[in-house]
Amino acid sequence: MIPLSTGMRPESLEEFVGQDHFMYEGSLLYNAIKNKTFDSAIFFGPSGTGKTTLARLIAQEMDSDFFEINASTTGIKELKEILEKAKTKFFGLQKEKTYLYVDEFHRWNKLQQDSLLKALEEGVVRFIGSTTENPYFAVNNAILSRVRSIYEFKKLSADDIVKILHGALKNRERGLGRRDLKWEDEALRALAELSGGDARIALDTLGFIADNLKSGGIIDLSMVGEAMQRQTTFYDRKEDKFNLLSALQKSIRGSDPDASIHYLARLLDGGADIMMIGRRLLVIASEDVGMAYPQAISIVTSCVQASQMVGLPEARIILAQAVILLASCPKSNSAISAIEKALQDLHKKDIDDVPLHLKDSHYSGAAKRGIGIDYKYPHAYGGYVEQQYLPDNLHKEKIRYYQPTENGKEGAFKRFLESIRGHSNED
Repeated sequence: MIPLSTGMRPESLEEFVGQDHFMYEGSLLYNAIKNKTFDSAIFFGPSGTGKTTLARLIAQEMDSDFFEINASTTGIKELKEILEKAKTKFFGLQKEKTYLYVDEFHRWNKLQQDSLLKALEEGVVRFIGSTTENPYFAVNNAILSRVRSIYEFKKLSADDIVKILHGALKNRERGLGRRDLKWEDEALRALAELSGGDARIALDTLGFIADNLKSGGIIDLSMVGEAMQRQTTFYDRKEDKFNLLSALQKSIRGSDPDASIHYLARLLDGGADIMMIGRRLLVIASEDVGMAYPQAISIVTSCVQASQMVGLPEARIILAQAVILLASCPKSNSAISAIEKALQDLHKKDIDDVPLHLKDSHYSGAAKRGIGIDYKYPHAYGGYVEQQYLPDNLHKEKIRYYQPTENGKEGAFKRFLESIRGHSNED
């Protein structure tokens, strides 16, 4: 039986889902394909994101010979045979182009990759290579210099995968439409999120469920959990994920590492993805820790990025490190308090103009307008010189948006600001 992911491969560019950062109607790539001016490219990114699908759609639109090989099973001998055929067509009476798609291109060694160079230089073939590895490390520089474009394929969003799943359930020719299946929206959402951005996993899991359901059956959360061998309690109620994220942030804010780790574990066990957790941790690093430990944002950013590189299950260790750090370090909400107060003033007050001495003076005629002439360059005064920076009315009100605490590293910033303000909070 043909896997559902194979049967549901898009048959036209219009059916292609995802990669909206470079593939959309009117984009340069889309136009190059439609105008038949597409040359060569390297596609790189995770599995199940559409690399092979897009390569086949390109070949289909080009109306040219198309050869598809896998670098893990094809060697130089087979490649040379393809290149000879392409050369005959290109330089013969037909003058036809040949498209060569090499999947897992990074698996070829330097000698194998270099065997393509002459054909690329002469224009004998138009080449598309796909790889899950970063091509700037996995592909020879000589190849990179001869390929016009490198496109990074990103993991599909849950919304993209839900759209693909709906298409499969409704398609009567290539999908599951004839089975008259019903489904819970939360079940499809859970399947999409548990698939980790891989459409192949999502579709083939859906196919597995459908193959073991009677016609007219209902796809529910429990079936998704059984098929994926994962708990789906996280998806039983839409608010669960937000409740757990809220509990995680409040436990970190309360400096309770044990409770914080508990809610991290529940999120991971329930199927929350790395970026959902990572985004919240990055906010916490500035909202709740902030200036009390300014390094937190850099460390947490590194942990989130490392978690993405490693992937689950090992990523749980790195995320746990970030959570424990945030929960165990000093806290300050001075950053969020400062920006919120400033925004409130903008919305409620009639704010005066930028002082003349702070305006841009890098153009002729600025001095004649009195712009910039009274500005004092702090570094010329040893790093600090007293002068007005706020607009006039805010300066007269002696506005202080940033109110540093004594917590952690922020105490040092507070003492510095007090020293340059003459030890007066009323200045």
